Amino acid sequence: MSKKAILVISFGTSYNENREETIVPVEKAIAKEYPDREFRRAWTSKMIIAKLKKRDGEHIDYIDEAMDKLVAEGFDDVIVQSTHIMNGTEFDFVYNIVSKYKTQIPVIAIGRPLLTTDDDYDEVVANIANDLLPLAGKGALVLMGHGTEHYANATYSELQLKLFFAGYKDVYVTTVEGFPDFDNTLELMKDKGYKEVTVTPFMIVAGDHANNDMAGDDDDSLKSVLEKEGYKVNCVIKGLGSYPSFQRMFAEHAMKAEQI
Repeated sequence: MSKKAILVISFGTSYNENREETIVPVEKAIAKEYPDREFRRAWTSKMIIAKLKKRDGEHIDYIDEAMDKLVAEGFDDVIVQSTHIMNGTEFDFVYNIVSKYKTQIPVIAIGRPLLTTDDDYDEVVANIANDLLPLAGKGALVLMGHGTEHYANATYSELQLKLFFAGYKDVYVTTVEGFPDFDNTLELMKDKGYKEVTVTPFMIVAGDHANNDMAGDDDDSLKSVLEKEGYKVNCVIKGLGSYPSFQRMFAEHAMKAEQI
């Protein structure tokens, strides 16, 4: 008889309360579709894994640890679902490490990150319009992503264009470490007459980046940068994993996982 598992792999967070509000609901949404599979968890941030171990005494598996356990326990059919935003560095780690186990686990299928296909972009735009845009009232909405040096950083620019062409001219996508950066976004917002701006993370969790780079009081936080330009800033510290619409997307991606 086949022994099946569903392994959900996330970046991770050291904010335990936010984990319960974001990562855990995504995991549950995915696991719900697979009652016949044993649920397992892994994270890709070794730094956060080490921090949790030292601070809380809690161990979260890295990718290879989770896969080694599945091999040792005799699982022969595994679906791996990433909860990452894009097909970037972290997902590369997932794909490359999991692929090494093809000779030890006969059936391995991998579900793609949130933004992979054109349909994904359309669905995310709809989710933003339905779930995030109402947060902004009559002002602008700025979604803050992480950003990366990986070529997948172009994901943010494509999402921005998709939003504009869908008619959402008051929604802006910015990043902490990539393009568009805060200055680029300010340039797009210039002369639009906004008095209020709502900022919220375009990240699965609302952890360190959301609390500090977005909503912190340092001069270079997104909130401070916008306030210097005269905007009244409202911060909504809520990760995408908190919204059922995004939870559902990851569950759908798991159901479309492709065998490697």
